[in-house]
Amino acid sequence: MVALVIALALFFDFTNGFHDTANAMATPIATGAIKPKTAVALAAVLNLVGAFLSTEVAKTISGGLIREGSDGIHITPDVIFAGLMGAILWNMITWLKGLPSSSSHALFGGLIGAALVGIGFHSINFETVLQKVILPAIFAPLIAGGVAYLCTRLAYALTSRHDPETGDKLTQKRGGFRTGQIFTSSLVALAHGTNDAQKTMGIITLVLIAAGTQTPGSGPQFWVVAACAFAIAIGTYAGGWRIIRTMGSGLTEVKPAQGFAAETSTASAILASSHLGFALSTTQVASGSVIGSGLGRKGTSVRWGTAGKIALGWLFTLPAAGIVGGLTAWLVSIGTVGVVIASVAGTAAVLSMYVASRQTHVGHHNAVEVEEAGQAVRFRKKKKSNKSKGAQL
Repeated sequence: MVALVIALALFFDFTNGFHDTANAMATPIATGAIKPKTAVALAAVLNLVGAFLSTEVAKTISGGLIREGSDGIHITPDVIFAGLMGAILWNMITWLKGLPSSSSHALFGGLIGAALVGIGFHSINFETVLQKVILPAIFAPLIAGGVAYLCTRLAYALTSRHDPETGDKLTQKRGGFRTGQIFTSSLVALAHGTNDAQKTMGIITLVLIAAGTQTPGSGPQFWVVAACAFAIAIGTYAGGWRIIRTMGSGLTEVKPAQGFAAETSTASAILASSHLGFALSTTQVASGSVIGSGLGRKGTSVRWGTAGKIALGWLFTLPAAGIVGGLTAWLVSIGTVGVVIASVAGTAAVLSMYVASRQTHVGHHNAVEVEEAGQAVRFRKKKKSNKSKGAQL
């Protein structure tokens, strides 16, 4: 059972990789800073490196969310198995729909639902859930969006030019920001590996503690860190083109200066949260930064309807994954037969969603197509007056 849970955790890590690739690479792909296939390869390498930089978030998962010490609740591998099943199925559903939901909250929801059904309310450390999951989920996107807004306004203010004779504003080429995006998007990918890979490290550490092969309160072992690093890197290289298209279609008209600002604020928020042990949703931070950078440029309009649908998906992630995790925990409580039923049903569901995805294939060749229905940020181009055109000439 322990081996089954570890394998399932690594598969979740794989889905996390391709589910969240868009957080780092949708913007530079959309602005033309990096070619699609190069972008995901770069993100995969940096996710691998980032996974080795910190283990604070892993400790939050393994020793804070679910009580597992000698004075707490002895969680079983069966319960962890159920929680992972809830997280994986929700990840697959949202990937199939191209919805940039939070893999992190899917994992937390699955674990909490499984623990509530399998053990009881007393097994959950609700103080940790509030401080390191709920509150960061509320404030991090707002803070990142505000920083991106200010950075965008500052970028355009510092690079604006005016005609010395007429005072008219001239077109300013900001190609340097496109080059800068290579570095800022790389920093986001590095930060993503630092934060998200640790969540699976925490899960595997938790199951090892539950099985009695590791002492409570200890951090992840090196082989756990390495396995999770490679799993998320391979998943990232798989691309996650459906979600890249969803985020990229809203980012296609984003200018390099905005992309630079959004990526800088995203990376800063994720790295700070990783240092503090906050299990942050990188998807929420990235989306908040994109909207903030869009509002920071004059002449923009945010399509709040699409943004609202994404936010609604975030709202349902915790309870939806929790319900699946709870149902799986109930099945598992029956015994070996329940574990077999849950395993077969889960495998069938994942395979059916994969087959369904092949009917409308999305790859690097069509991931950045602009679709009006998917735009989150849309820009209105102002007509230039004859006077301003003459000044530019």
